[in-house]
Amino acid sequence: MATAPSQSRTPFHLAGHPERSALAAEFIGKHLWELRTPALVIDRAVFAKNCAKMHANAAGYGAAFRAHLKTHKTVEGTRLQLESSSATTHAVVVSTVMEAWGIGTRTDADDQLIEQILYGLPVAINKIADLSDLWDEAAKSGAIVRLLVDHPKQIKALEEFEKKRAIKRQWSVFVKLDRKQKRAGIVPGSPAFESLLKDIHASSAISLHGFYCHAGNSYASTSPSQASSFLSSEVETVNEAARLALDLIPNWSGDESERPRFVLSIGSTPTAHSASVETRAQLESRLFGTLELHAGELCRYLALDNCLTDQFSSADIAQKVLATVISYYPGRGADGTDEALCDAGDIAMSKDTGPREGYGEVVGRPWRLGRISQEHGVLTYTGDRDSQPIVLEVGNTVEIIGQHACLIVAAHPWYYVTDSSSGHNKVVDIWVPRKGW
Repeated sequence: MATAPSQSRTPFHLAGHPERSALAAEFIGKHLWELRTPALVIDRAVFAKNCAKMHANAAGYGAAFRAHLKTHKTVEGTRLQLESSSATTHAVVVSTVMEAWGIGTRTDADDQLIEQILYGLPVAINKIADLSDLWDEAAKSGAIVRLLVDHPKQIKALEEFEKKRAIKRQWSVFVKLDRKQKRAGIVPGSPAFESLLKDIHASSAISLHGFYCHAGNSYASTSPSQASSFLSSEVETVNEAARLALDLIPNWSGDESERPRFVLSIGSTPTAHSASVETRAQLESRLFGTLELHAGELCRYLALDNCLTDQFSSADIAQKVLATVISYYPGRGADGTDEALCDAGDIAMSKDTGPREGYGEVVGRPWRLGRISQEHGVLTYTGDRDSQPIVLEVGNTVEIIGQHACLIVAAHPWYYVTDSSSGHNKVVDIWVPRKGW
């Protein structure tokens, strides 16, 4: 007979995150060139502008907005994602329980913007007790915790957990859908989908809030029209799931006024950026729920994976990594071009690649982060080989836009924040991410 897995707890109180006040005292007011490299820098003005753009996109598409916190994992970034110059939202999605504990349970008067916390992975059954405690804590400020499910054993585990509680409650869940990417979720219309819906409907511990999908393959988009096509595909997936659910469950398919109105949650950075009044007008299908856009990286347009869609320029990117040129090699590169060595390697930049060559682009100079090792990278020349090369001097500081923002920030213990609207390149704030699982 199988035994229930041991419940694990998030060691939030033991995580030992850097002390923001000490960091602020040390670094605020310093010029960027004074910082130890590699250093991750965020332009707060660009970050805020992009958050406002995301809110406007969602409104134009006729959708609610749910902010994804998985990239920055900070209180300050969350506040800008939730409340922009365009609109306000109260819903977030997190990728780790540590993020939720560190950001979603704050009780400061100016931080009580969060009303819904969605744990963005199909729920691990050994984390149910921890998520229950999180819900108890979040409820003190009026917030609720929602879950993703895609397997009947998750339903069974939630039921068994609730049986032991003195005061029973229902968990509000999204069904995680697979758009045939084979990352997570189940395919609408499959036997597994039908079986899971029946289990949810029969359960006293579960209420179905909606359907959730993510077009992770949309980062291959090379044009706005391609991103819009991925967006339409996301809508079709969640809407088909909702239609099937109404057909499958007898008492859900009665009078239209009494049918459940599911939340149809869609989004990725490229698809969320393509959401607009125009693309919403192109929807021909009848919606069996209300649309919700979820996105996180869009608030920062963080990396080359977004520039490659031709929807963004480097001026839209709020995050860059500073690196120092530590050596120079004339004529060593391809066709006799120069190369340089910098102090940003695998750890500082990640080894993720994309359709664009290399691991990052140097801002304002025809150089690329062409090769990397653990703690250093080789900068390769990309300029006109028939003209005088633009040389990097040993000791120069360069700004690099990397390929995959989420993995880049994961290696940095804190972020140096600037504000381009101030007209200078000084540190104005320090953001400390809530790292861990």
